[in-house]
Amino acid sequence: MQSNQYSKLQLYSLFTLRVLIGWYFLYEGLAKVFTPNWSAYGYLIDSKGVFAPLFVALAENPELLSIVNFINIWGLTLIGLLLILGLFTNIGYVGAICFLLMYYLSHPPLLFAEYILPAEGSYLWVDKNLILLVTMAVLMLFPTSRIIGFDSLIFRKGLVRNK
Repeated sequence: MQSNQYSKLQLYSLFTLRVLIGWYFLYEGLAKVFTPNWSAYGYLIDSKGVFAPLFVALAENPELLSIVNFINIWGLTLIGLLLILGLFTNIGYVGAICFLLMYYLSHPPLLFAEYILPAEGSYLWVDKNLILLVTMAVLMLFPTSRIIGFDSLIFRKGLVRNK
């Protein structure tokens, strides 16, 4: 991939978007790391929609809940670091999409769905999780980390074969 395929404005805009979303994930993870006894229990038990029984079952099983907590905390942190650094960004994008899909399915923006935690706005079908999910998919189509990011060093130096 050559940087001349993008204008400088396009390149830096996509880079900025990747870093800002990376910061969002990193901060969400670190906020949980530094919150004593943080747990996804309340979020999972408050689940609505078709997949609510699955999320409630995860919350009610202490062993599974501890796994969910660990994956949530460290997954968010790792995804944020990967996106900010531009390191193995496709792994970061796929991880982000998986997390966002789970968040969306756990708390779908449905009519008459009332959640314990107040919503940030009034939504119907489309919320920030869905928007971020689609944004991650779009960013995957524009591999700017191979121009600005550690991926550029890895792929340019031939450490990993570029397909």
